[in-house]
Amino acid sequence: MALPLAIIAAVARNGVIGGNNRLLWKLRSDMNHFRAITMGKPMIMGRRTWDSIGRPLPGRETIVVTRDPAFRAEGAHVAHDPQAAVALAEELAKGLKAPEIIVAGGGELYRLLLDQCAALHITEVDLAPEGDAFFPTIDPTQWREMGRTAPDSGPGDEAGFSFVDYVRI
Repeated sequence: MALPLAIIAAVARNGVIGGNNRLLWKLRSDMNHFRAITMGKPMIMGRRTWDSIGRPLPGRETIVVTRDPAFRAEGAHVAHDPQAAVALAEELAKGLKAPEIIVAGGGELYRLLLDQCAALHITEVDLAPEGDAFFPTIDPTQWREMGRTAPDSGPGDEAGFSFVDYVRI
């Protein structure tokens, strides 16, 4: 039986998720939220997202999707298309006993895998910066909001935010 795929993303009011291959805000609370959701699970990310992080994240198995057959990512797995990444994540999830597979960015990978996802973990960021990477529109006929929390901003948070969970209808 296939494990569910879940997207995790921080998205500004205007749909921006980044610019120049980096986040455009600092939200320590969101980094902690990201860690809590992804810990112990396989994560699929595109090569540019991998490059922006620059290293494997502890406690997770990372799969980098790239079209470059020569690409190597020290400490991570490499797949050459999204479906191969999902198949590899399924195998890794067995060893981790993970309940889901995380799709961790970026914009192109979100668009390619959104239709296969069962859940979305979205941090709505109360900013509207200019950027060059965008999250696809969340279609309310396809997704139901299941939970929303708007914690107070803490140290290291440059903007207001809400954590919103969606499930596919």
